Amino acid sequence: MDNLLRISEAATLAIHSMLCLAITEGVGSQSVKHLASVLKVSEAHLSKVLQRLARAKLVSSRRGQRGGFKLNREPEEISLMDIYAAIHGPLPAGTCLMATRLCLPGTCIMGDVLHRVFHTVEEHFNNTTLADMRAKSSLRFNEALSHPGKDHSPT
Repeated sequence: MDNLLRISEAATLAIHSMLCLAITEGVGSQSVKHLASVLKVSEAHLSKVLQRLARAKLVSSRRGQRGGFKLNREPEEISLMDIYAAIHGPLPAGTCLMATRLCLPGTCIMGDVLHRVFHTVEEHFNNTTLADMRAKSSLRFNEALSHPGKDHSPT
């Protein structure tokens, strides 16, 4: 059951970097270096993720010393589903956990739990915006954006 709800590192990075951009909206563009420092991830990997988001027109980028990334739309207009789809396309439907499907449709030994999990995730992704996430973001996360070099681990 380890693959019941597995969200890739790329999708997770996309969601977190978009939240960073929503939190710092109005401050200006955010560099990959700064975002990677805050998220404690590889600049190269984050850059690839941000390029996918740019191709999906969720962010725009500017080169140069004062360059970086910023949101293309208001945080209220960007859902988690928009972000996920920019990285992986449509959310895969909850079906058989086996690589080779053994159960016939409607006769899964897991009952309808996979169907319910899929619809719960789908509903959450469709109905949760960056503005919602920004409102719930932790003080520690917000401080990390202001002071990326400082350790913000709980003491």
